[in-house]
Amino acid sequence: MTEQGNTPEEPAVKEKKSLSLNVVSNKKHRGFGAGSIDLSDVACVMIDEGVAYIDVGIMHAKSKVERGIKFTPNKEDTPNGRPCWIVWVAVDRNEEGAYYAGVTSCEMLVDSEAKRGWKILADHVNRLDYAIKRRYMLDNLGETEKAALRKLLVEHNAEWWDRSPAELKDALGG
Repeated sequence: MTEQGNTPEEPAVKEKKSLSLNVVSNKKHRGFGAGSIDLSDVACVMIDEGVAYIDVGIMHAKSKVERGIKFTPNKEDTPNGRPCWIVWVAVDRNEEGAYYAGVTSCEMLVDSEAKRGWKILADHVNRLDYAIKRRYMLDNLGETEKAALRKLLVEHNAEWWDRSPAELKDALGG
């Protein structure tokens, strides 16, 4: 009961904690569900026709290249597809500063005219996981794609590139 009258006191509303996953975040998550997956330090890069660029839509399969495309796991369903690569770039920090800690690439084919494409979703998910686990897997890129990715990483932040391990620089020919 309240002090002013005979009306019953309203019970405190308890806030429910959500299980939703905030994929793109600019702050560290330390509350309920912390530690499951932290994607706040992962960047998404698209390499298309020899040009590498950052596209945050990749995280939800809604990149500029993927929009409007019906994907299939059968490569033969996309005979006229052009090769594109999604690159997952994990950034970490050590005592010297931030650096490119994990970089993995996933191939896909896209036929924009026919609105058809090929990709293996499980491969994309596994390679995202490998980047988060600080691995470098760039063996499926050609020299043109490696040069484009190296150029993007250096231009984005030359200090991060300088602090990155030799394994990444060797994999990208730089």
